[in-house]
Amino acid sequence: MATKATEGAGSRRRATGSLVAMEGEGAPGGAPDPSARASAVVAGGILLSRLTGLVRESLLRGVLGLGPAADAFAAALRIPNLLQNLLGEGSLSAAFIPVYSRLLGEGRQEEAGRVAGAVAGLLTALAGGLATVGILAARPLARLLAPGFEGARMELTVDLIRVTTAGVGLLVLAAWCLGVLNSHRRFFLSYVAPVLWNGAQVAVLAAAILGDWEPANTARSLAWGLVAGGLLQFGIQAIGVRRLRTGIRPSAAWRLPGVVEVIRRSGPAVLGRGVLQLSAYLDLVLASLLVTGAVAGLMSAQVLYVLPVSLFALSVAAAELPEMSRHPDGAGVAQRGGTAMRRTSFFLVFSSVAYLALGDLIVGALFGWGAFDGDDAIAVWLVLGAYALGLPALGASRICQSVLYSRGDTTGPARIAALRMAVAGGIGLAVMFPLDRLSIVDGSLVGWDYLFEDWGPIEGTVEQATAVPHLGAVGLAIGSAGAAWLESALLARRGRRTLHDLPMPVTVLAPLFPAALAAALVAIAARPLVAGLPDLMAAPLGLVAAGGAYLLVAWRTGIEEAASAAGILRRLVSR
Repeated sequence: MATKATEGAGSRRRATGSLVAMEGEGAPGGAPDPSARASAVVAGGILLSRLTGLVRESLLRGVLGLGPAADAFAAALRIPNLLQNLLGEGSLSAAFIPVYSRLLGEGRQEEAGRVAGAVAGLLTALAGGLATVGILAARPLARLLAPGFEGARMELTVDLIRVTTAGVGLLVLAAWCLGVLNSHRRFFLSYVAPVLWNGAQVAVLAAAILGDWEPANTARSLAWGLVAGGLLQFGIQAIGVRRLRTGIRPSAAWRLPGVVEVIRRSGPAVLGRGVLQLSAYLDLVLASLLVTGAVAGLMSAQVLYVLPVSLFALSVAAAELPEMSRHPDGAGVAQRGGTAMRRTSFFLVFSSVAYLALGDLIVGALFGWGAFDGDDAIAVWLVLGAYALGLPALGASRICQSVLYSRGDTTGPARIAALRMAVAGGIGLAVMFPLDRLSIVDGSLVGWDYLFEDWGPIEGTVEQATAVPHLGAVGLAIGSAGAAWLESALLARRGRRTLHDLPMPVTVLAPLFPAALAAALVAIAARPLVAGLPDLMAAPLGLVAAGGAYLLVAWRTGIEEAASAAGILRRLVSR
């Protein structure tokens, strides 16, 4: 057993090495670490795209609120989101990037180009066919996506699906460009490109505000804005791929060994990597059975829920996957996976605390204007808080998935993802109808007397808009959070079968508990002090206070990522 002095010295050495890695200057051993700077670049691109996404969502909530048109647009948006993830970014991240990156690392550029071209041709044909089916079968799709919709809300959903599915092919090809650019370590363009997708919709919403458009007309115009944004997103990335001068040309050469391997991996990867979209689809179906506004409220909470995952887990996982795929040493992959898990957990634990303790202020600051009132903010906060319980586990899952994908294992994550969806759906279905009898009225939670009155939908309110928000969507978020912890544990256990040094998520998260507790206490104590301020001021002040406590306690308890972050902050302040 090491002495305390030895442990302290080791901790200081690890902290120093982590600081260098976070800044992208090198790894602890002095060798350059391409993924360290790459993860920061990915995070920068994601941050810009997510900020524009928050602007889009804020304008959307202000124009449509949580009404029927908002529900219809949220349902129609699931088609492009789902297919992009399943056919594009999801399967390509799991299947295409490891194969393409390995060929590049072995110096087989010509073969890599042929594989990439064949994958592009196959994706174009598949996405085009699915888009055509989506347009022709819009009504059955609307019934499948939102079985609880009826009347005008259902008709509007059908109209919107016919438009949004037209842009599916563009989004899938944009994801193919992302795979090529990432494999060549060109990360920023592919992750900042969604700014254009969001920007096109922001322009439509701005016109709707200035022109005082009706909600239904706004939703239809937004659907066309989505298609225009998809064209812009694909176009800018296609230019980036062309500038690589790889000689890639689309083809139908699906018999190439590399293409066969990509196809073999893609089947299970559709579920494994696309678990977020598939789970969100299940939530949408169940939410459509709840009181009007549940779908839109769930979407608003998911916008904030996904933000830290994208910034602090997706960025690291995306940068690590090409490097892990090139790495021939299993022990080295396990070490990279553990380091990545610790880095993401440090940020996601604080994000979870912030959403739980300050979520109403954050929601109010971003969405609290126009048709979105204080009761809506509290309802979305409660959904967000339930989601936040699973944030650290979700981040660990993304890292473990990348570890398994780099080793060619897509079947295991697929099976675990299927189990996760079943568990999340089961828990959500069990508790969402009772919770839907609770509502927010003038800032107070009412309806406790009717909580277990009936275990089914509230009669007469599924289609009819209500004056107050209900909390059925909180049950769906609780199911998602519980299933996320199960998924992270199972993925880590599968990885440890061959990579014995890969840590379990619980062992990575446990040292962060004192810092999380300190941040929560400071956030709660700060609430009365900022109570009289607008949410736009109160939320940042509360976050700064809680973040300072989290960083200080984490640093004092020997968390190396905290020491790294503190060093970066000191240099920024001293400039």
